[in-house]
Amino acid sequence: MLKKLLYINIVTFVVVQLAVIILKLCAVESSIWLSYLELPSNLNLLVFRPWTIVSYMFLHTDVLHILFNMLCLFGFGQLFLFVFSPKHLLSVYIFGGIAGAIVYIAAFNIFPYFVVAKEHTLLLGASASIMAIIVAVATYSPNYAVSLFLLGRIKLKYVAIFTFLISLLSVTGENAGGELAHVGGALLGFWFAKRMKGGKDITKHFNLAIDKAIGLFERKPRKFKVTQTRPKSDRDYRQEKRNNEEELNRILEKIKRSGYGSLSDEERKNLFDRNSK
Repeated sequence: MLKKLLYINIVTFVVVQLAVIILKLCAVESSIWLSYLELPSNLNLLVFRPWTIVSYMFLHTDVLHILFNMLCLFGFGQLFLFVFSPKHLLSVYIFGGIAGAIVYIAAFNIFPYFVVAKEHTLLLGASASIMAIIVAVATYSPNYAVSLFLLGRIKLKYVAIFTFLISLLSVTGENAGGELAHVGGALLGFWFAKRMKGGKDITKHFNLAIDKAIGLFERKPRKFKVTQTRPKSDRDYRQEKRNNEEELNRILEKIKRSGYGSLSDEERKNLFDRNSK
């Protein structure tokens, strides 16, 4: 599941970049087309582009952006799978992205600070989903230590707290929409892990729905009809045994006379079937 999420993000990035290049070569403005995959904060636009609540979390347009996000997804995704199942990884990724979208849209439409910005702000990237994964595993196993470049070994709870605070303190910055989405993803990850510790899985129904959807496309095993046959009489059994022995002797005589290569495909099959009994 982790590989599939990585592949989806990377393939989407490559396809989008190729599309942007082709559009530029044709002197067509690519940002207009990309806006149909990015998540708008303007509710009037969102009504006509509801799919962007999901599409935005797989969309990247900058090399460094996708590189950093995929490295985080790969590293923390593996830690997540030490504790939870692959199905939970997909669920938390999707739920985290949706939670990030909700907080982003709500904040831009509630707080006066964003009145002007909401008319043209668009959100993209897997950061909210990844934040949910980080906080989920840190909440469930807070004292598990990881090695970070130049920082050494640090407990997961400190990594989660630091990243959450950075996002929370930056919600009025240049990347306000992204930071708000991070906060939403973090809250979802925290809620998921806390409920799992209490024995409740908030993703249960979603996972069941995914299983049913996959089951519709899976090839069902063939059902064989079993028919009852009349048991053989002693006379029939002895006759069949004599016929088999005569056939086997004939094949062996042919091998002795002309070699194994002289046998037909049917004779070889008969010989194999008798030797395997």
